[in-house]
Amino acid sequence: MVSPLSFDALSVDPECLCSIICYYQIVARSSGTVTEVTTFMDCYFPDCERLWINVSLATFDPAVEKPYGLLEDHVLGTRGGRIAAILPRSRADLSGFAGEVIDGQGGLLTPGLIDCHTHLVYGGDRTAEFEKRLQGAGYEEISRAGGGILSTVRATRALDEEELVRQARPRLEALAREGVTTVEIKSGYGLTAEDELKMLRAARKLAGELPVRVRTTLLAAHVVPPEYRARPDDYVDLICGELIPRVAAEGLADAVDVFCESIAFTVNQAERLLRAARESGLGVKVHAEQLSNSGAALLAARCGAWSADHLEFLDEAGAQALRSAGTAAVLLPGPFYFLRGTRKPPVDLLRRLGVPMALATDLNPGTSPLASLRLMMNMGCTLFGLTPEEALAGVTRNAALALGVGDRLGTLAPGRQADLLLWDVAQPAQLVCEVGWGAPRQRVVAGEDTHV
Repeated sequence: MVSPLSFDALSVDPECLCSIICYYQIVARSSGTVTEVTTFMDCYFPDCERLWINVSLATFDPAVEKPYGLLEDHVLGTRGGRIAAILPRSRADLSGFAGEVIDGQGGLLTPGLIDCHTHLVYGGDRTAEFEKRLQGAGYEEISRAGGGILSTVRATRALDEEELVRQARPRLEALAREGVTTVEIKSGYGLTAEDELKMLRAARKLAGELPVRVRTTLLAAHVVPPEYRARPDDYVDLICGELIPRVAAEGLADAVDVFCESIAFTVNQAERLLRAARESGLGVKVHAEQLSNSGAALLAARCGAWSADHLEFLDEAGAQALRSAGTAAVLLPGPFYFLRGTRKPPVDLLRRLGVPMALATDLNPGTSPLASLRLMMNMGCTLFGLTPEEALAGVTRNAALALGVGDRLGTLAPGRQADLLLWDVAQPAQLVCEVGWGAPRQRVVAGEDTHV
């Protein structure tokens, strides 16, 4: 994509059909770098379809060198589902504009929120485990009693695709109501070829029923299923040889994930899975360093993963590898809170090295049955030590990176998809501080108003 033109907070997408007629004179260095805008007359929007005025923009655009990428009292124009232009209100001439004008009344526009790690398609619930855990039961005791992930596997296998959609829909609606416009949904509770495909089809069907962009991830390598307990390599063969090629051919998944841990899959097994995914043209992600330092982060970086998730036991070598590979670190405060964890991901290390940090709900029935990304932002600050700006970047710009869509979602900039939220807040940090009220006044996906 051709880079947008930027002149002192004026941005115009040259590829977009929206023609902004500008008259200006610039003084440039011999290198061609713009150093000053000396004259700026009027800017018109004859081809835009919609304009938002009287708003401030938390753009999260790295080109805007202010906290939150904040641009106060600006105009944002859209056309064809994309952001077409952003410029100061004082420099915008709306005379003769025939499209729709939305008066933001001093509100805040942000990118749509992105939940980049969920397991929200599943059957049953694990409330009984919650009660047992509060009474002191540990993971092994719960598993011996028939609980844990395999209890959800049994419940999920027993449901057909339509019932999975019916049960998952309220979870996705809850996320969407508070501003989520893009969500990742993993499989991983089927653990047979047909049941994994069933979960992915259910996730794709949800995308057709609600105004949310859905990115799907094959997580057949969640745990070794009972049928393969004594021969896990055969199960890896099944995933590599049958499942990955099939989901790629049918367009059922955007990426492949693996739980790389001593209780799940080894580094060597995980590498086989990730390389098979890359060969099939799919993105890769890794559940990494959650229970121990296994070298999974190094593997994620080596395989060019979009993200490495959890990371409680990440060390400096792993963090440096993530930075070099451009892999996002997805932090998950939900299970840390729900399981009363004590080991936190190394936020200071990630910050010092400049690794992009994303936040997500990890919405699942056993360890994070929490359908609120706003709550995760608050927890990311109070439990993990993120700043409010880092938390918001973690559910916009960096969450988009974690899903392989950082080139089109997660920031407000010309040429990006027009997924927008209009909030009645005085400052961006309110969205992190306050939880449980204050839904967005306007929810826009691909330039159109949407309702949940």
